[in-house]
Amino acid sequence: MMNTVEKLNASGRLNITVFDSAGNVKDEAVVKNLVVNSGLAFIASRMKDATASVMSHMAVGSGTAAAAGANTALGTELGRVVLTSTTVVGNEVSYVATFGPGTGTGAVTEAGIFNAATDGTMLCRTVFPVVNKEATDTMSISWTITIGAGA
Repeated sequence: MMNTVEKLNASGRLNITVFDSAGNVKDEAVVKNLVVNSGLAFIASRMKDATASVMSHMAVGSGTAAAAGANTALGTELGRVVLTSTTVVGNEVSYVATFGPGTGTGAVTEAGIFNAATDGTMLCRTVFPVVNKEATDTMSISWTITIGAGA
């Protein structure tokens, strides 16, 4: 008889859309993310009890260093907002946030999900090619994390 070990895998993807002041789509991107070590520990702790605060905020930044398991913050945070919605369907959790005019403005190259308005535990981080957000633009990010079994 062969013993196999299964591990939980956590992966994700985000859809980023930037709208100009008239509501026209200026830019769109779809990118994958890394669930960082602190995010994996957060998931494990929530399986035991609910002592850790839920994920409540999304941040964007201009850092360009590759996402790594040891990350606990964005490289250079440009703005952080409260999530507009969180939904769970099956083994997927979807987080949505909107960065209105004047928030998260600049050459956006990274994003993360956190459980606090400042600092907090980082669930995941991604780095991507520049998405430019001007001061009058609105940026919407829909981020889905999938938990699945793997060998």
